[in-house]
This record gives sequence, C-alpha cells and structure tokens, in this order.
Amino acid sequence: MANKPRSAHLHPGPGFRVRVNFQRPSPDLVKGFLDFPTPDISDLLNRLYAVDSEIRLLTSPKHRVCAPVCTVKTFPGDNLMVHKSLDVLEPGDVVIIDAGGSHSNAVLGDLICTKAKHRGCAGFVVDGLVRDLPAICEIDLPVFARGTTPIGPLHRGPGEINYPICCGGVVVNPGDIVVGDAMGVVIVPQGIAAELLQRLNAHAEANAAYYESVKRGDFSNAWVDRLLIEMECPVVRGPSPADVIAPSTSSSPAVAPAGTGHANA
Repeated sequence: MANKPRSAHLHPGPGFRVRVNFQRPSPDLVKGFLDFPTPDISDLLNRLYAVDSEIRLLTSPKHRVCAPVCTVKTFPGDNLMVHKSLDVLEPGDVVIIDAGGSHSNAVLGDLICTKAKHRGCAGFVVDGLVRDLPAICEIDLPVFARGTTPIGPLHRGPGEINYPICCGGVVVNPGDIVVGDAMGVVIVPQGIAAELLQRLNAHAEANAAYYESVKRGDFSNAWVDRLLIEMECPVVRGPSPADVIAPSTSSSPAVAPAGTGHANA
C-alpha cells in the first residue's frame, strides 16, 4: 500500500505556527485614535494604509473598531487557526484574518463570533468571506469582510497566528492598531502610532477652522490654479456668446471677425 506523499504533510514552522504573545500598544495610545475618523488617519498616512475598499463594514453602520491587532493567516476556505485565535487574543483585541481574499468558503460565522464576544474580542476584519450574517448582527460585534456566502469553512490548517499578514493590500503586524468605521479600515503601524497621533492632534484645530470657513462660503481655489500653472496645464476658453455668428441670409459663407475663436486663459 502506498504511503501518503510527503508533500501532503503539514510542516511545523512558517505557514503552520502560533505565537501566543506580542507587544501591544498602550491603551491610552490606542484610545487617542478614537477622536479621528478613518479618512483623517488615512490622509496623514499618505493614503497608503487603508485596506481594499471591498473589505467593508457588514454589521451595524454605527459599529466602529479602534484596537490592537491579533493577526491570523488561514489557508483559503479553512478556519482552524481562527478558532485557535480565541485562546490567544486578549480582551479588546481585533482579530484580522488574512484569507487571501478568497471568494470560496467563509472563514467566520456566528459560532466563532459568539465565542469571541465572550472572550472580549472587539471585532473582526476579514480579507475573505463570512457566513451567518443575520445572526452575527444579533451578536452586536463589528465585522468587516469582502462579503458573505453560505459555504462553510474546513478545519484542517495550515495557518499562522500573530505573524505578519496582508489584509486588503496592507501589511499588518500583530500589535498594530486598526481603526475601522463605515468609511473603511486603516492600519496604523505600531512603530509610528505615537508620532502619528501627535500630528493628528496638531492638524485637528487647523482642519476645524478650515471646515468652518468652507461652511460660511469663505474659501479660495487659488491653490488649484497655482498647481495647474506649475504643471503647465493648458486652460482653454471656448467662444463666448458674443463671438457666435448668426447664419447669413446671403449665399456667401459667413466669416468670423479676426481674433475670435479659442484663446488661452
């Protein structure tokens, strides 16, 4: 009888491993990001740390997450490591699941969400699909994902917990800060979180004053013109109504006066 080929084995190490602890940011640092919506955070991260917009809030539009990240990497359609993450997360963590953006099986459902809420999980962000959405909504736990399917997961592995993952095109490390709301999901790398929060607070007052002036109608687009000039963008003015020639009653064609037509502004 032929033995199972070695290629079918799960090998301990990269791709099949669990890290049970990691350095989390301070609660006060995480709490500071609650004052800012995801677009403001994304702007100061130069618009490069928001996850793919297909990963969206599927539960209540009032739901929001702002928490340290516990990372899970799954084989597409498998959620063995998602189950194990319930033993590893700490209260207040958000679990981000890298399912490779798979549109096959769900990797999260109401059963895990119920267990996760008992463990103090603050929510899930899934680069993949979920199932049982109506029941998940009743649990009142924030869940972000690419969509839903009735197809359930397998429980075979491999996978990883608390190692670097990719979620919606953004690299995520355990201990990073995730901020998610109805507008999207942004990842704040732990190493720059304190400096970013300082910049957000510094911008807040100036931004508030600017928005108030816009509401009053007190604004100028001169900065747009300066940019267009710097980039040598042509700005073309079409003929004005006074330049339009009425049809001639004679058989000879009408001739427009000299100097009419297009001109550069």
